Order: sequence, then structure tokens, then C-alpha cells
Amino acid sequence: MKHITCIEDLRQLHKRRVPKAFFDYADRGSYTEDTLRANSEDLQQIKFRQRILVDVSKRDLKTTILGEPAAMPLILAPVGLLGMQHGDGEILACRAAQAAGIPFTQSTMSICSIEDIAAAVDKPFWFQLYVMKDRGFIKALIERAIAARCSALVLTVDLQVIGQRHQDIKNGMTVPPEWSLSKLVDFASKPAWVSGVLRGKRRTFGNLAGHLKVDQDITSLSTWINSQFDTSLNWKDIDWIRSIWPGKLILKGILDVEDAEIAAKTGAQAIVVSNHGGRQLDGAPSSIEVLPEIVDAVGSQVEVMFDGGIRTGMDVMRALALGAKSCMIGRAYAYGLGAGGQAGVTEAINVLAKELLTTMGLCGVNTIAEIDDKVLAV
Repeated sequence: MKHITCIEDLRQLHKRRVPKAFFDYADRGSYTEDTLRANSEDLQQIKFRQRILVDVSKRDLKTTILGEPAAMPLILAPVGLLGMQHGDGEILACRAAQAAGIPFTQSTMSICSIEDIAAAVDKPFWFQLYVMKDRGFIKALIERAIAARCSALVLTVDLQVIGQRHQDIKNGMTVPPEWSLSKLVDFASKPAWVSGVLRGKRRTFGNLAGHLKVDQDITSLSTWINSQFDTSLNWKDIDWIRSIWPGKLILKGILDVEDAEIAAKTGAQAIVVSNHGGRQLDGAPSSIEVLPEIVDAVGSQVEVMFDGGIRTGMDVMRALALGAKSCMIGRAYAYGLGAGGQAGVTEAINVLAKELLTTMGLCGVNTIAEIDDKVLAV
């Protein structure tokens, strides 16, 4: 970690240290990846207004997220299969986030279970939920999150139909891995990764363990998962979830003003402007393109969070300037995890924090509350 200067450095290290199938799972998007690229490219088109001779000696990243104090306006987003980027990846990422004073969100499709993480950390974390056809399983999953003292439920609402990710198909991506000669050669060239994963608590989806009698069988597990995405999911289902979940609710995957206005009336405390990291509807607008109009429509009613393309502290500043209250990162910290475990996630968070502090200073602001569209060049 000594010579890491940016998130791209962590990405390159991740690419060298982790088998291709799992790196590509984290790194790539759906179809032609137009939306994946737009997320980053559109952020980079937003320019700052440089200010000089302003006293910026007391810069501070502290803020609040859902009413709770946070060391900076950053959240580790739900990312599936973290435990295949590094052994016990979910636990390590959660520890890094909590040490940094920011929230961590566990994915339903994680390798470590809810209980694994709860037993390994001292503070509450967030849990992300996919609503599947088996509502008995989903009800039990929500109840497990309650028992684990999860402090927020992040309901992902943009995965009723799965966007095809070409690279995953080409790589034969499965969990646990199906063996082939090419994979054996790839894995053999990464002994540190193999050792770490083998030492981890699990090598399949921890939250499904015990629910499926066949949860160690790759074909049966994949068939069950693919059959469970519910195309009938609709706004009424949020009422059902709220009848079970007593805590804070966040709706992730809002990309349209009309949807944002409906979401604001559901009782959710926050929404996440997100296109699933360019992994779902290819050809959808970038998250940053639609953020201002969504903030204008519902920003006074719900807390608006941003997700999509964050690779620098400058990107965090851009999203805050356009009205987001906080930002989620997914790939940025997954790269860190694959590059160096918990230390790598910490490095990713630190890189973004330092870049944000520097950008604030050069734009003449000292606090997160001061950041608005006045820091942007016309």
C-alpha cells in the first residue's frame, strides 16, 4: 500500500492479485457498458470553480447520514461476492468502514452471512435486501437483520429483471467456482488469494446457507437464484416490507423523477440515485445526469444519496455540489479489498478523503455543509 496514489492504483493491484472471473465481476457492466462508462465520464465533465486567498485552515469532512454522525459523506455500498475478492471480505470491509466512521452495507448476495458479520464487528451495519419470490425467505432475512441490530435496510429496487453481463458469461462465473483448466492455471498463479479464501469462513452465499438443502451444489443454487428474481415486484410490496422492518429504510436504484416522487411518499427515509453501477439497464443515463432534477423534486422530503462512478474525492465533491447528501462507493472499495484486504479498503477510503479535503481547500470551502453548486464553474 506504500505507493498507492489513487483508486486506479488499487484497481491495477486488484487485477493482478485476484482471479479474472472475480475481478471482472466487480469491474465490468452489462451489455456494451455504455452506462458504466457514462457514470465516470459525465462526472469528469463537471468542472470546479477555483478560489484563492480563502482561509481553509479548518477543513472538516464530518457530516450526518440518516441523522447519525459520520466522519465523511461516504458509505460503502452493497457489493455481492466480497468474500471471493478476499477471504472474509464482508467482515474486513465492514471493519474498515467502521474504523473510518462511515456506514457499511452488506449485500444479500454476500459470502459471509449477516450473523458472521454481526459476530465480528462491534457496531451496527446496514443490510441490503433483494426481494425474491420466496417471501417466507425474505421475511426471515429481514428478521435476521433485525436480530443482528442492522441500523438501516437498503432495498434495491432495480433488479427485477437482470441485465446480462457478457464478461461473467464468458468467464463462466459461479460461486463457488466451477473448475476448468484455465481457472486452475489462473488460481495457481494467485496463491495468496487462494490461501485467503480457503481461510475464510465461507465460499458460497452465506445468507442462503440453511435455506437451501442444495446450497453447496452450483447448478441447483444458480437455478434457484435465477428463478427467484420477482418481476411482479411493485410499490405495494414496500408496505409489506415496512410492516416487518421497524427501522430506517433506503430505496436504492432511483433514476427517474416520477419514481423519486413516488418513493418519497413510501415512508422511506432516503433514496439512492443509482443505475446499479451500469450493471443493469445499459443505455440508461448516468447517475450524475439525473441527480439535480431528482434533488429538486424530492430533496426537501427525503435524504438523497448518490451512487455511480465515484473514483475520486473530486467525484464526491461533484455529487455533493449537485445536491446529494452523501455518496456510496462500490467498485472503489472492492478494488481496495482485492488489492489488500482490510488495509486496502482503508486505503481506498483514505484516498477519497484526502482528495476531497484537497478539493475543498482549492474551492475555498471548509465544511461539507458549505458545498453547493457555487463550487462549480459555470
